[in-house]
Amino acid sequence: MSRVWFAQQLETVATYWRIMRGDGLALGFTTHDRDLWFDGLKHMAAPGMMPAAIRRTSGLDDDSAEITGAISHYAISAFDLQSGRFEGARVVVGVVDWETMEHQPLYRGAIGTVSQEMQGFVAELESSKAELARDPIPRTSPTCRAQFCDRDCALSAARFSHEATLLAHDLDSNLVHLTNSSGLGLDLGLLLGGTLRWIDGPYAGLSMTITGRSGSFLMLDHPLDLALTSGLRVTLREGCDHTLATCGERFGNAVNFRGEPFLPGNDLVVRYGVAG
Repeated sequence: MSRVWFAQQLETVATYWRIMRGDGLALGFTTHDRDLWFDGLKHMAAPGMMPAAIRRTSGLDDDSAEITGAISHYAISAFDLQSGRFEGARVVVGVVDWETMEHQPLYRGAIGTVSQEMQGFVAELESSKAELARDPIPRTSPTCRAQFCDRDCALSAARFSHEATLLAHDLDSNLVHLTNSSGLGLDLGLLLGGTLRWIDGPYAGLSMTITGRSGSFLMLDHPLDLALTSGLRVTLREGCDHTLATCGERFGNAVNFRGEPFLPGNDLVVRYGVAG
């Protein structure tokens, strides 16, 4: 039988919350004055961070919650918040008995947006009910709606990924010069619209979109404002312009094309005859 919390005048209960980021890092925190270990995760004492009121309803409306705190714990830095490492991370908030380690989750959701206020931050949470508000019916489009190498695309991500190392960079222009780790030549044009994921260095774990090229350099969409050194490893993912021609001719994957390139658009509706 599940425990009834706060049934007595004196309870050995603290709040805990877990953050599971998209890069695989899991962080645990608690309002208790010492670290607590349960469910295979160390929940670090973080009295400077507090979950605000949690509203749970029996309806279909999104349950609201947020976490506020100071950017003082070593596990949460201003750079990580600004670079978006925590956006979209899954969150579990609950209560734990610090003597028996019995615990119960009260809220499950994901971090929607993170904003910085003075020396603190506010993270707005979206509960699992938020999925009910999303329209599951895809809208028609002339280009493919699938993400390159996702489940709908069905292409192998490993086939179009390449290991490379950093040779040089230009911080002012967000340009990087890379060399393929396999020693084989790589057509930089195939990388346009693709991604660069950092394996080493201050941006480790972050992915940046390749927006252009300048000679042998690739341009990234994210400002490179931290010191980089030669030899840093990256993973390159080729790009796709999501057109039927590219899907069929370059990838031979037209059978999985998720678009309607030959469907008449709205411009056809507003056409009218012109004399002569």
